[in-house]
Amino acid sequence: MFKIINKWVPINSHILDLGCGDGSMLLDLKKELNVNGLGVDISEENIQLSLAKGLNVIEQDIDQGLSNFKDQSFDLVLMSQSIQALKRPDLALTEIIRIGKECIVSIPNFANLRCRFQLFITGKMPISSALPHSWYSTPNLHLCSLKDFETLCMDLNITISEKKLIKASGKSTFFSKLLPNLFAEVAVYKLQKKS
Repeated sequence: MFKIINKWVPINSHILDLGCGDGSMLLDLKKELNVNGLGVDISEENIQLSLAKGLNVIEQDIDQGLSNFKDQSFDLVLMSQSIQALKRPDLALTEIIRIGKECIVSIPNFANLRCRFQLFITGKMPISSALPHSWYSTPNLHLCSLKDFETLCMDLNITISEKKLIKASGKSTFFSKLLPNLFAEVAVYKLQKKS
C-alpha cells in the first residue's frame, strides 16, 4: 500500500497523517519525498514511538474534532486504515476534506469474498490479513464495503479522483479490478472536495 500512497504524495509537500500509528509511513514519506509532516494519534505509546523517530506528532482524539486545523492548511491529509476505527467516520471525512487540498484514505473491505465466505461457513466474524482482530478486540467500529464508502463520499460531495483496489499484501489482481467489492481486500482512495 505504501507504494500507492508514495506515488500520490507530492514531493516537498506539507502533509497531515491522521492516525499515524508509530510514524513508520510518515518517516518513509519524509525520507523518500522530503515531506514536511505532522502526525496525529490518540495512543501515547504511538506518540512516543513517533517522537523517537524524530517526527512531529501530537496526541489528539480525532473523534473530538479537528477544529485546531485551518481550512486547506495542508497539501495532503493522509488517513491510512484508521477511519473505520472512529465513532463518526462521516464527520472525520468532512473534516479531512476541509483541511487538505487533497486526501488519501485507505480502508479494509469487509465485503470481500473471503470475509463473506468465512462469515457464511463459520457463522463468526471473519479474521483476515486485512482485518486481523477478533470481534471483541478489534479497533474497528464501522466496518464497511467499498460501495458503502463510495456512497458516503457521494453523499458528502466528495470526489474520488483515483482509487487502487488491492489485496492485503498490496498486490492488485485482475479480479479485484473486475469485481472490486468481492475481491479487493483493501482500497486506497484519493479524494478531493467537489468544486
